[in-house]
Amino acid sequence: MIFLLSCVFLANATVFSQSKYVKKYKIVADSLGKEYGIPPSVILGVAILESGSGTSRNAKLLNNHFGIIGKNDLKKMGLTSRYKQYKNVIASYVDFCKVLKKKKYYKTLKGNKDYRLWVDAISKAGYSEVPEEWKKRILATIRKNKLDAL
Repeated sequence: MIFLLSCVFLANATVFSQSKYVKKYKIVADSLGKEYGIPPSVILGVAILESGSGTSRNAKLLNNHFGIIGKNDLKKMGLTSRYKQYKNVIASYVDFCKVLKKKKYYKTLKGNKDYRLWVDAISKAGYSEVPEEWKKRILATIRKNKLDAL
């Protein structure tokens, strides 16, 4: 019984954490969505999953909310990471959009509001090391947080 209650509490805490994250970064995702023609639901869905709603090590130490690989200054602190460091979270969001803009699928999908097409294309283009699982989790995150309404 205690285990079941713990699971329910953790599930509710995750949903609460995700909804707080959406409220915090919705305006950023909307703005970048308009500028780059990428659905805000995709931007937020990827950010939620990749950053653990802003709680992951990469999000906290590197301001990296998208799992983008690159240079960082963690060695100065005696730490190592293959992930890119950003000046702030907004820079991470902008870079994510710029990464997508460089992809072949971008020109055909730009302005298309169907988040499923975007997630499928991102997945097939090798954004994740486990594309099918990543795709499934992003789509579930978008649905669970009602991001498809954005």
